Amino acid sequence: MSTASVPKTGRVLTGAQVEEVADQLMSAASEGRTLPLISPQYPGMSVEDSYAVQSVWRKRREEAGGKVVGYKIGLTSYAMQQATGIDEPDFGVIFADQLVHSGETVEHSRWSNVRVEVELAFVLKDRIEGTNVTADDILNATERVFPALEILDAHVEMQGRTIIDTIADNAALGAVVVGEHVAGPRDHDLAWIGAVCTVNDAVIETGVSAGVLGNPAESAAWLANRFGEHGQALEPGSILLAGSFTRPVWAHPGDTVRAEYQHFGTVEVTFE
Repeated sequence: MSTASVPKTGRVLTGAQVEEVADQLMSAASEGRTLPLISPQYPGMSVEDSYAVQSVWRKRREEAGGKVVGYKIGLTSYAMQQATGIDEPDFGVIFADQLVHSGETVEHSRWSNVRVEVELAFVLKDRIEGTNVTADDILNATERVFPALEILDAHVEMQGRTIIDTIADNAALGAVVVGEHVAGPRDHDLAWIGAVCTVNDAVIETGVSAGVLGNPAESAAWLANRFGEHGQALEPGSILLAGSFTRPVWAHPGDTVRAEYQHFGTVEVTFE
């Protein structure tokens, strides 16, 4: 991503422009193509504008029968935040039809610029609201934790992207590969879960969950607080995909991507 700083707050785009950007992204997604960068087309476009775009196409998907089942959190490592010129993560929406079970074979052509990240996810049992949510609050409100791979899907060209482009593009979420192994929120120290990511049995990335804001529960708390700032809450049953603790791994047709976790077993997906 570009290291250029971007405006965080304040709406710059008109309602018609927000709809226009949403139209472009939805068309690109349905046709499996990549758009030119959005940010240069709308000088001054802010982070809040990008979330407004995301909100428009979310509403359209829901009106078409899509069911929101949770949220992904991205840019959760300090290195990535510095590289993108921001000081906080971003988030996107997970729909039910974006869930894939570990071990499945999926069509690579469903997505663009396909990469895979290694993550942990929380499933809530309690409603979370307010602006002072802590990592401990997240653990108390969590029913279970499971390992997951995030399949990234970029509908905006990669070179020169800023957070403006990625947020509008639903934080580049393509799908979530759900691991079978589950644990209670306090069964293990979630800050120190190691993982090894392989592609066709070759080790490509390794990482530890402390890379996610020190603890993935901190990432989930950030999301809860951001929702709280806008008078929103996280509902029971929501999946919170907490952010990657490896760099994205490129995936091509014929590849099997597998992550082996400490305490959380193995998650894998094959692309055809």
